[in-house]
Amino acid sequence: MGTNILNLLDNRNVEIIAENDQAGVTVIKMIRDLSLSKAEVMTEYYASKMDVCKRQVIISLNNNKWTVSAGAMQVMVGNVSVETGVKSAGDLMRKAFGGAVTGERGIKPEYTGDGVLILEPTYKHIIIEDIREWGGAMVMNDGYYYASVGLDLKTTPINSVSGALLGGEGLFNLGVHGNGICLMESLRPREELVTIELDNDVLKIDGNYAVCWSSSLNFTVERTTKTLVGSAASGEGLVNVYRGTGKVMMALV
Repeated sequence: MGTNILNLLDNRNVEIIAENDQAGVTVIKMIRDLSLSKAEVMTEYYASKMDVCKRQVIISLNNNKWTVSAGAMQVMVGNVSVETGVKSAGDLMRKAFGGAVTGERGIKPEYTGDGVLILEPTYKHIIIEDIREWGGAMVMNDGYYYASVGLDLKTTPINSVSGALLGGEGLFNLGVHGNGICLMESLRPREELVTIELDNDVLKIDGNYAVCWSSSLNFTVERTTKTLVGSAASGEGLVNVYRGTGKVMMALV
């Protein structure tokens, strides 16, 4: 007994762009979009030249428990069971509130079994991060979480909320903890993201450009100068500040 998936990984229009054998995850892209009308082909031609294409995640569960962003599942093949992780009405409210304050969907289904999970196609880029390389704990900005295995998720408050909302940040971010793998969904490819390593130092970013950072860093939102008048005069206002030892992945362009 078993199932074969034909014309997916063996499709000539499909390219494998990332893999993690330990987690059983494969990321593919459609080289060209073939389901087009005559009026759309010119746009598709230039889109494919700029690597604007559909991407999709395929997960071999191997009896691991995968947590996936709500609504991201497209196909389940084989022996796969799903749990919401909601234990009571109170737990439902807490998860809903957690999703509201982080900008993420609060209820994230958990998939287990020995089958295959195929996630919805997306035009965004899929970034695979081994959280062991982040010291076992990482915090990410709103909307980046996509899926994970071997990790615990929890909301992480900003240590200083003074001016946080005006700085383009919410009061909380989503943190992942453990020795597993996290998939992030990003508008920017991994090639455009810069990682800055801090050794008991400080990083200040004017804008919401950080993708993720080490949980060991102290994250605050602060004025660029000591006074409101000075910040207004400098033309910068509020900045996101990361202090301590750890690293920050961010977009510079």
